[in-house]
Amino acid sequence: MSSTRPSPGQANCSVACNLLEILLKDDVFRPATPEYQQQQSSYWSNQQAETRPACRVLPKSPKEVAAAYLVAAFFRCNFAVKGGGHAAFAGASSIQQGITIDLQRLNSTSVNSDRNVTQVGAGNRWIDVYRYLTPQKLAVVGGRVSDIGVSGLTLGGGISYFSGRRGWACDGVVNYEIILANGKIYNANVNTNPDLYWALRGGGNNFGIVTRLDLETFPQGDMLGGATVYPITANASLFEAYQDFVTNESQDPDAALILAFAYIQGVWTANNNYEYTKPIAKPPIFDKFFAIPTLASTERITNLTDLTVELTTYAPGGFRQTYITATFENDAQLQKTIFDIFLEEMDTIKSLNGSLPAIVMQPISKSVIAQFSKNGGNALGLADAKGPLMLINLAVMWSSPHDDPQIYAATKRVIQRSVSLAKTRNLHNRYIYQNYAAKGQDVFAGYGEESRRRLVGVSERFDPEGVWQRLQPGYFKVGRF
Repeated sequence: MSSTRPSPGQANCSVACNLLEILLKDDVFRPATPEYQQQQSSYWSNQQAETRPACRVLPKSPKEVAAAYLVAAFFRCNFAVKGGGHAAFAGASSIQQGITIDLQRLNSTSVNSDRNVTQVGAGNRWIDVYRYLTPQKLAVVGGRVSDIGVSGLTLGGGISYFSGRRGWACDGVVNYEIILANGKIYNANVNTNPDLYWALRGGGNNFGIVTRLDLETFPQGDMLGGATVYPITANASLFEAYQDFVTNESQDPDAALILAFAYIQGVWTANNNYEYTKPIAKPPIFDKFFAIPTLASTERITNLTDLTVELTTYAPGGFRQTYITATFENDAQLQKTIFDIFLEEMDTIKSLNGSLPAIVMQPISKSVIAQFSKNGGNALGLADAKGPLMLINLAVMWSSPHDDPQIYAATKRVIQRSVSLAKTRNLHNRYIYQNYAAKGQDVFAGYGEESRRRLVGVSERFDPEGVWQRLQPGYFKVGRF
């Protein structure tokens, strides 16, 4: 970049927006326009929706994305890039008084003639991809919630119903199209820019703007899935069934599991989503779950699109949201104790206006970990983990900003107490799943020093001036500065 660039400042962002209106005409929106207001409302969390950029840019092509980025970089205007906008905290894919580059118009989807690779524009959400592939009896390793963005989920890892056989979403990417710091468009894959390819598989937004992902594609018909609700008093039986599943999952990697406990309309309930990627109504891997009396169930043979739409209803937008996460060695007693800590701390916030606290427990099985080494491996730092691991996500939605401090403090206490306890039992794992992490959690320290250092090296090579670290401040950074 030229040394004649302006000094950083908000006034520059207004000038940058003026120039973008000339260059991109109808693709730039200011706060007074109805289009701007509509785009702001498309974020999942209210914290993100309340973050107000100086202008929003909706490019129609990778070249227009590059133009928007280059203008922001020249004027040293802070910017954010929005894919699906499903992060919880303010600034993740939004920017106060800066420029938000919204990728929603990069929404093309096409499968190749061999039906083994699908090219997906980075502005798609998973529902768009699945509605395209499901009628063709095809699938990709992708998200389980329909309105989550393709690019954000994949850059952070991306847990999938197919992970037992195929790894996480990042492991299913065969090529990234990406705009680097010089404003040029590149490809990254196992043969071209392989270090960048490795870094993008879990390295987040630290390296450029991904404009297209080419995803490994495979045949997929109907499958088992849905939600089953239990009384909270079934928690001990559910933990026993969970342990049985984790112990035996490597024998049947077509199975997936999400175990959650939530406070809904004044009542604690247990909720289990078990999915099976074949159309089999009663897979033996879930026998211990099937033996537990239920309150309600939507389990059925259906398609992937239908299942992701259903799961979206359990985490609706239009509220304040927070996530916070930690990872542990699998241990039945620890699991029960973490649950008890959660109940105790949530007693302090469960009665707040609109509050809906939940704890979600998911295994990172040996079968999943075995996939993390394929195609040169990913950046997550888990390839050598012995497994199985237990991933905890503490998720809370609520209504009033007045309650923010109390809710953030309570959720943080759950994780701090759980991690401290696990460390005394040598059951804590350093890994922090980026897509569930709270603002302030050190995601890349959780990947381990070897992975973090390699990520920093890739950043230094492809972004020598640190544009993505300095001018795109949102989300999680590898720690160069």
